[in-house]
Amino acid sequence: MPLSRSLLSISSRDHQEGHTPPTEEPDSPMLPPPSSNITGSSSWSAMLPELLSEIIRRVEDTEDHWPHRRDVVTCACVSKKWREITQDIVRSPRNSGNITFPSCLKLPGPREVSNQCLIKRNKRTSTFYLYLALTPSFTDKGKFLLAARRFRTGAYTEYIISLDADDFSQASNAYVGKLRSDFLGTNFTVYDSQPPHNGAKPSHGKASRRFASKQISPQVPAGNFEVGHVSYKFNLLKSRGPRRMITTLHCPSSSSSAGICSDQMPCDVTKMMKKPIRDGSGLTILKNKAPRWHEHLQCWCLNFHGRVTVASVKNFQLVATVDQSQPSGKGDEETVLLQFGKVGDDTFTMDFRQPLSAFQAFAICLASFGTKLACE
Repeated sequence: MPLSRSLLSISSRDHQEGHTPPTEEPDSPMLPPPSSNITGSSSWSAMLPELLSEIIRRVEDTEDHWPHRRDVVTCACVSKKWREITQDIVRSPRNSGNITFPSCLKLPGPREVSNQCLIKRNKRTSTFYLYLALTPSFTDKGKFLLAARRFRTGAYTEYIISLDADDFSQASNAYVGKLRSDFLGTNFTVYDSQPPHNGAKPSHGKASRRFASKQISPQVPAGNFEVGHVSYKFNLLKSRGPRRMITTLHCPSSSSSAGICSDQMPCDVTKMMKKPIRDGSGLTILKNKAPRWHEHLQCWCLNFHGRVTVASVKNFQLVATVDQSQPSGKGDEETVLLQFGKVGDDTFTMDFRQPLSAFQAFAICLASFGTKLACE
């Protein structure tokens, strides 16, 4: 329950018991003024830490919808004790695995476990919806995260990714990024609406432009920023087997963010963030995990641990050959960082972990939709 609603319920209960609530101005804060004793300490600050933790945890655990940032900020601004407890509970997705705010969609996922998501497809409108799974069931929608719609522009295909399931304009504030294919539909480019690092410049060309007019607000980037590629290998001999894919992404290095370079020497993180990526550093290279042929079933098999139930050429698991989130920069080809598979006619699962973000994982999975005759 958000903090504002809990306080309103307390206020309504007092009114039923015969107490007249104080008159509020329309723009007054939701928190009632705390009473102070002789020593000047606030009654809110003196609240038991266990009760404070429970209040803030309920605000942060509202997983079925985006909690209002105002509620969390209100909790952190009451006193120093509230701020410390809020900082201890509300953590980044890398540490907690929770996706609380829309800004978390572009942060790396958890390291030890995967974030389990569902993708719902609407064939009639060519729209795809990403949900954070709240239960093990494949039928529950969960918490809405992102939506994407497929548009055909001449011989090319674009998937516009948005925070709003009904607004897919690149000029909208809900616009997150897009995925664009080449003529054959075998090579895809991932574009971000925001610069991936300080000093990044928008990609050149008509395909990366967000607005038709050049006269726009300087606060809004005029172009998209190229942050990754997804490529499917040709299968000219038509040999049996699933699609083979290679993904290259710009992912932040955990060692760099900690202030430690690859040679274990301290480095200036500010300078590293302001330096544009030109030499390929910071790249994470993923490839699909090779399946095995099952003689009894006469099909290619991968262990999805119960998260995929329908055989499909779209199903895949990605492992890292180069992973900049690791101190050595070398990927673990046994650890699955992203898996995608079919569980119904228009329902798919998407499980991802660090160094991928929800936005990056969703863009990679979108590339799997569509027929690729040259790769199958």
